[in-house]
Amino acid sequence: MSKTVSAAVALIGDELLSGRTQDVNLKTIAEFLAPVGIQIAEARVLSDDHERIASAVRDLARTYDYVFTTGGIGPTHDDITADAVAAAFGRPIDIRDDARAILEARYAETDVELTPARLRMARIPDGASLIDNPVSGAPGFQLENVFVMAGVPVIVKGMLQDVGHRLEGGAIVLSRTVRGKGLREGDIGEALGTLQDAMPELSFGSYPWFRAGDNGANLVVRGVDANALDDAVAALVELVKAHGRNPEVDPTN
Repeated sequence: MSKTVSAAVALIGDELLSGRTQDVNLKTIAEFLAPVGIQIAEARVLSDDHERIASAVRDLARTYDYVFTTGGIGPTHDDITADAVAAAFGRPIDIRDDARAILEARYAETDVELTPARLRMARIPDGASLIDNPVSGAPGFQLENVFVMAGVPVIVKGMLQDVGHRLEGGAIVLSRTVRGKGLREGDIGEALGTLQDAMPELSFGSYPWFRAGDNGANLVVRGVDANALDDAVAALVELVKAHGRNPEVDPTN
């Protein structure tokens, strides 16, 4: 069986914590990693605070195989992620020639001045490798097991294309869902816990829905062993039936 490979995501920006901006990058990164067998085990939302970012990155990098950060590498004064990540690893940081050349070429194409503020985006920690940005040019970077990307969703998607080849995946987690229309969580909670105890290699979850005139619960089981998942789905089907409901089994995903 392949090894388990884990990741964490640090979503950086005061605008996320204030509610002004709704994050979509966590979903994008999770969906990018899942097919190669990397599971996100933790996500943190961090303010634009140098010490908090540095401390969180240092902690996450020690705990997980990979760390992905989004936000805080733009041209303004509050874009401090690059400096904080450099501090997390005790690395100096300054404008780097290869990053500067990328910005010079991009702004020359668009006839836009490369101001000192824009040049901040060429500040890269020593020893980091650049992450290509096919959208706006300003690169992200990888420092050890940490991938530092922009916060703009379309740029995150673009940067991930230069990240995939650097990753070593592991066991791919499969997911199956049994829907029970009209099923109430309180009725099946104990039985679901018994199933979890009997199949500790799998992860069971219950996710109710409530809509006008329609309610029920999605019973989800996740794991890396397809045969064990089949057994679990059969048990969930019987569980739904035992409560007088008609189970619907979603395809493997």
